[in-house]
Amino acid sequence: MDGLLVYLVVLAFSFTVTFGFLKVLIPRLKAAGIIGKDVNKPDKPEVAEMGGIAIIAGFTASIMLVIMLDTFFGFEINLIHLLAGLIVVHSIAFIGIVDDLIDIPQYVKAVLPIFAAVPLIALRAAGSTTMAVPFIGELDFGLFYLLVLVPIGIAVASNLTNMLAGYNGLEAGMGIIIFSVASIIAYHSNATVSSFLFLSFLGALIAFFLFNRYPAKVFPGDVGALSIGATLATGVIIGNMESVGALLLLPYVVDFFIKLANKLPSKEWWGEYKGGKLYPVGGKVRGFCQLVMKLANGISEQNLVLVFFAIEALVGIIVLLLFLH
Repeated sequence: MDGLLVYLVVLAFSFTVTFGFLKVLIPRLKAAGIIGKDVNKPDKPEVAEMGGIAIIAGFTASIMLVIMLDTFFGFEINLIHLLAGLIVVHSIAFIGIVDDLIDIPQYVKAVLPIFAAVPLIALRAAGSTTMAVPFIGELDFGLFYLLVLVPIGIAVASNLTNMLAGYNGLEAGMGIIIFSVASIIAYHSNATVSSFLFLSFLGALIAFFLFNRYPAKVFPGDVGALSIGATLATGVIIGNMESVGALLLLPYVVDFFIKLANKLPSKEWWGEYKGGKLYPVGGKVRGFCQLVMKLANGISEQNLVLVFFAIEALVGIIVLLLFLH
């Protein structure tokens, strides 16, 4: 099979599995009482939670397809790297599921993803400990890379994508932009395993977005939001594209520092609905989204999400210009 055709098949398969699973999953989640309130709506409707399970299902099914295709057509994929990546994403997804069900304390949730990085530490210990840095070149960080940068990278990325969240279509839409850019760079860098990881997740996110966009029928939950960052970090580490991942997460970093200045609030991070627009609760800016609300003097949820899509798209274009040369 042609390489590009295989990538398209993997993308389409992930989309199809996720889309079909969500059709079945959403009513069952609601029937089981696994729901959350859409706090940015005037009537606070109840919406199915933990829809990220479908993202992981589509992603996993797609990776299984890659393994099957490699078995019959021989793409010379490093299956050890692929399976290590799958283990990391599954580990983070498991943390997300537990958090969705029993609410893990924030400081514990921040640390747990470090342990999920063990397969990647083992991979890079047997390979290279260098990192490509824009305008500088490759730097060898040695043990610091293995014992600090890799586990911290997984933990930070997964927690960042779990923080800039909570608005219809935001997590999935920004994820689609991120994985589209990462997939293009991985493809042009001949990072085959990373390409399959990114495309498998991208297909799942596109399907999920159709159900999560305004007005949302399902929320990703922590299982979905954590997995976005985890998959990105896993793919860039395996493909030696760490700088790509770091730059693509810049909007999330801005959100983190605004929230850090407000002691990482777990309440009133949403918008106060007035006349079709969202305003910072009590007029106080607690995160990047509320900063946009304040600067716009009120903004609809749909437009708020579009602003962040535009910000992420701009970052993505800059990253493409930096790395495709």
